[in-house]
Amino acid sequence: MLKPPDVIVIGAGAAGLTAAARLARAGPSVTMLEARDRIGGRMFTKRDPISQIPIEFGAEFIHGLPAEIWEPLQSRNINITEVDGDQWCFNNGRLCSCDLFSQVDEILKAMDARSPDESFLSFLNRSFPDDRARHEARRKALSYITGFNAADPDKVGVHWLVQGMRAEEKIDGDRAFRSKNGYADLLDILLQDLAKSGVRIESETIVDSVRWTPGRAEITAHGANESCRFATRKLLVTVPLGVLQASDGQDGAVCFTPALPRTKVEALQKLRMGKIIRVTLRFRQRFWETLSAPTESSKTLDGMSFLFSDDDWYPTWWTMMPEKLPIITGWAPFHCAERLSGKSHSFVVDHALQTLSKLLDVRSDKLAQLLDDSYFHDWQNDPFSRGAYSYGGVDADGAQAVLATPVENTLFFAGEATDISGHNGTVHGAIASGQRAADEIFHGFR
Repeated sequence: MLKPPDVIVIGAGAAGLTAAARLARAGPSVTMLEARDRIGGRMFTKRDPISQIPIEFGAEFIHGLPAEIWEPLQSRNINITEVDGDQWCFNNGRLCSCDLFSQVDEILKAMDARSPDESFLSFLNRSFPDDRARHEARRKALSYITGFNAADPDKVGVHWLVQGMRAEEKIDGDRAFRSKNGYADLLDILLQDLAKSGVRIESETIVDSVRWTPGRAEITAHGANESCRFATRKLLVTVPLGVLQASDGQDGAVCFTPALPRTKVEALQKLRMGKIIRVTLRFRQRFWETLSAPTESSKTLDGMSFLFSDDDWYPTWWTMMPEKLPIITGWAPFHCAERLSGKSHSFVVDHALQTLSKLLDVRSDKLAQLLDDSYFHDWQNDPFSRGAYSYGGVDADGAQAVLATPVENTLFFAGEATDISGHNGTVHGAIASGQRAADEIFHGFR
């Protein structure tokens, strides 16, 4: 019979992988339990079988210059490319070049974390009442909040938004980058670290319950055809916020006995899981490179990086610029994701083609003929994620810190929703939380 590991980590996403490797290097024995048949969590890269281009189903961009991502990638001399190209907007039935982010800066910079917290929508209505002069700026600000943060403007808290903006400024968060092979590059590095450290990974192991007392945790899980039990001195929980919020009995939910402390339950209620559907389309050619806007006939869409609109299905699109590849990704946040979630692959793709047809004035049947392949993952209906990434609601100040706080030196928590530096919803925020939790666990052995 195997000796129980010193630490068990639930979840093999960015936070769990980081923590497991960091702990094992320091000495404790570590076992990871992962519900899926793959590791990486919301980092999920596949290679297109024809072009061999990396296709992201989850996280894609490196936001800014976070050391948590840049240091491991640069230590392996992995090529990193900055996102570049033209921004286009579809307004009042017309395409025109634009700069969405600069147009909403005035509104975003007016938010004040020193005032009583309120929702972004409440702040917007109070500080920038809707009129003809402000209507367009308001619309774009709302699009930014729903699109970038995957958040409900009527639920997301101004204090949380300000904290995130300040954190982004410190790492040039307005810049975006891609690694050569997508997030598979970072995942490979984390896997190499795990292999060197002797971490044991049990995949396709779905945790059902945790029964714990100070100094001991017993985990009941199940695989394809059998149940299994594990025991450990310290347990690190890195499942996404949506899974922690799931009710007992729901797929993927983890039942804790005794229940988590009231303070943690209250913190969970103040945090929310954003909703996103993204679909990536690979065409036989970059059909948009010869298109031009009626108002700017001298400029084609060849350099298009982002395309913004107020479409009800896919309001945001981006290409692989500066790489000129025949791939374009549609981004459906918030209500758009609610309309698409749970639908068939063909439904998701058909509506994507219809949206592109409208925005670029190309017949949808022609687009269908040019389409070679399509990719998407429904994170809302994935029982092991239950959403895209987290955000803070009104009066959520300190909720991440409470969620991250260890319980009786036995239960520990990591994941992007527990990041306390303002980088919730990012891979580097998840990694930072894993580093923090690993240090807490290691010090707890002393």
